[in-house]
Amino acid sequence: MKKVLLPFTLLLLMVMASCRSGSDNNMLLSRTFTTSGWERFDFIKREVTLKQPASYNLTMEAVFAPSYPYDELTVVFSVIDADENPLRAKSYRFRLKDAEGQWKSDLKDGCYTFLLPINSDLTLDGPGTYLFQLESRMPITPLEGIKKISILNKK
Repeated sequence: MKKVLLPFTLLLLMVMASCRSGSDNNMLLSRTFTTSGWERFDFIKREVTLKQPASYNLTMEAVFAPSYPYDELTVVFSVIDADENPLRAKSYRFRLKDAEGQWKSDLKDGCYTFLLPINSDLTLDGPGTYLFQLESRMPITPLEGIKKISILNKK
């Protein structure tokens, strides 16, 4: 039995690792908020090193608790090169609720999840190191009711 179990276990671990690494490549940056909210100058960032030019189709995934107090979310997404020159910085304002204050997403597992477009055609000429950065531009800090925020590359 042990001779059969060991190869099966190794195969299962390899399959899990390959699935995980594929999804990690699509997630450029992410933060989960468990006990406190998102502070105003608490940037979510990740450094990426490119060996050749790369294109990105960026989407922001944002997950909110029903207690989120606003009808919208305002963020700034930036790409900064190794010399700290901003290559791209843009503010985004997303409407999360309609005029009557109803969420524009379905409640699932106690939260509202949105997939919001950031940039469908971002090209970096590479090679080099780039910093992807997301910051909250909401007026009240910490921003309560946000559960998770991520930037995904939808290839």
